[in-house]
Parts: sequence; C-alpha cells; structure tokens
Amino acid sequence: MKSLPYTLFLLSALLLSACGESTNKDTETSVATLEANAVELSKAQFDGDQMQLGTLTEQSFPSVVQSTGMIDVPPQSRAVISSFAGGYVLKTPLLIGNLVRKGQVLATLENPEFVEMQQQYLEASEQLTYLKSEFERQKTLFDEQITSQKNFLKAESEYKGTMALYNGLKKKLQMLNINIASVEAGNITSEIALYAPIHGSVTKMNISKGTYVSPADEIMEIINTDHIHLELSVFEKDVLKIKEGQKIIFKIPETGDETYEAEVHLVGTSIDLTNRTVKVHGHLLDDENHNFAVGMFVDAQIITESIKKLALPDDAIISIDDFHYVLLNTSKGETYDFSRKEVTVGSSYKGYTMIQNAGDFSENDLFLVKGAFNLIQGEE
Repeated sequence: MKSLPYTLFLLSALLLSACGESTNKDTETSVATLEANAVELSKAQFDGDQMQLGTLTEQSFPSVVQSTGMIDVPPQSRAVISSFAGGYVLKTPLLIGNLVRKGQVLATLENPEFVEMQQQYLEASEQLTYLKSEFERQKTLFDEQITSQKNFLKAESEYKGTMALYNGLKKKLQMLNINIASVEAGNITSEIALYAPIHGSVTKMNISKGTYVSPADEIMEIINTDHIHLELSVFEKDVLKIKEGQKIIFKIPETGDETYEAEVHLVGTSIDLTNRTVKVHGHLLDDENHNFAVGMFVDAQIITESIKKLALPDDAIISIDDFHYVLLNTSKGETYDFSRKEVTVGSSYKGYTMIQNAGDFSENDLFLVKGAFNLIQGEE
C-alpha cells in the first residue's frame, strides 16, 4: 500500500515533464528557425516587427564628378580700400563685421601735402586766366603780322603748359575726393575722406587712429555677400564631362552633413599646371536663405548624367565584413521563409542602392526590404 503514493508521484512527474516539453516546442515554433543561409519566421513575428516585402525596382542614379572648392563672391562684390595719396588716419568709425553702404565714409586721412596740392591748383588757375588772355592777344598780333612768331609760340607754350598743370591738379583733387568748388572758393582742407565703393560688410581692417598709410597699403576690405557662388576645382580627366546647367550637390563638412544645391554656370578654359585642375563656377539655387561665409570649404558632386538601374531600398541590404547580403523570400506555406543571398552593390542615391548582379534574380522575386538587418545579424 505504501507503493501507491510513490507510483502516483512518478506519473505526475512524467506528465509535468511532458507538458513542459510541449510548451517549449510551441515556444520555439513562434521564433525564427535559423539554418544555413536560411531564415524562417512565423506570421505573428513578421507582422509584429512590421517587416515588409518588396521587389527590384528601376531607379535613377546620377553619374557624378567629385570636386572640392570654396564659397566665394564675384570680383565686383569684393572691394579693397586704399588711398591715392599717403596720409595719417584721423578717424575711422568701423570694426570688422560692420555693414556699410555705398558712398559711406570709411576713414579720414590728413597730410600737409593735400594743402600744397590745393595751393598749386589755385595758383595754376590764376595763371591760366592771364596766360589765356596773353595767348589770344599774341595770336591776333601774329595773324596781323605785328608780332614775331617767337613771341606767339612762347605765349602758346606757357598757356598750354599751365593748362596741363591745372587739369592734372584738378584731376588729382577729384581722385582724393576734395571738392573743387570749395577749393576755388578759398576753402583749403588738410583732410581727405575715403568712401565705400560698394555696400557690404567689412572683412578686413588694417588701420587704427594715427596709422600712416601709403598708396600701396591695403586699408580695409569690403565684401558684398548678396550673390555668393561656388568656386570649384575639377581634375583635368573630368573636365570634358562638365557642362553649363548641370546640377551640383554640395555640403560644408565643418558645419554638418546637410546638403545644398547649385548649378554649373561657367567652366574654365585653362588648366592650373600645379595640380592639373580647372575652375568651375557654380550659382547657388537658394543663396538668399543661407548664411554662408566667404571662404568656407565645400565638398561637391557635379551630376553629369543620370542612368537607370535595378535597385533595392538601403534597408534591404546588410553589409558584413565587406560582403553584402539580401533576404530572398522562398515561402511556400503559412510561414515566411527567406534565403540569404550575396549581392554586388553599386552607388546609392535617395534611399536606394544599385544591385549590380540583378540578373541573378527574376522580376517577381520578393525581398525583405524592412527588418533584414536584425535577422542577418542574428544569424551570424
């Protein structure tokens, strides 16, 4: 009688063991079954992970030429300020970064030579009045054969020589921005003003109060960034592919991965013999909405043509140790079966990657285009 409880205990243990094995088997069928280069998924797992199937589709891939360059402005948008005559800086109200308008006073110079130049101009002006009268009198006398040719030629020479001096001094004063009418009214100044030839921002400032500047010195620089452009360098081997109107995609590495668009406007016709490159000028398509600084380095791709190739979404392709794989749908029953296939990939563009060996598959083949990464990684 003592053996009956023991027998019942053994039967209960066997039943519990059998139930446990059954539960484990049911659990195992709900997860992916991994074999060599194959993956099996239940429908619940496929739907739960929001996986998707897709086919090879024809996509456009650009053929590009890589180049580098910088943000620049046209020559007419850059002005180097200097003086036609030397002088000491009397005042300058500007700092680097200040905005200036065309015609605005940038700096004031002072020099005693400016006074002497105006004195000489006034003296020449006064002499010219007398010499002109004398020349006309001698010409009349010479025409009437009352005076000698020598006296006439002397009067003519003095008059024309003084006129040349007068015109030269007048032009110098105008170049120095000295008001001629004010000088002729007797108002002589020792100061001259330098005016902005363009509107823009001060990018260089090489003077301070009391500094002496000569005509060869660069006082400051002004740059107008209203119409910035790209100045790219393209290697000699790629120059013949570049044409006006081609699209340019570029980014500024130091500021992030955001890309911008431009268009080829001019292609240089001479080669830089130092690095065998040609300059390509590009116009930005949306320059008003960007705050680029002149001199920024850019990486650019010039799209020379577009080709059609069969491709898969980037998420469908997994790279492991320099090899690339996709999961091909081989389902025949209620489960989702996939076979891992190696592919040769080309360039990528706008979320799609070119499949070079697309001929190994049919147009009806289905691939796992979303969720492949975790499966292939897990298989490894």
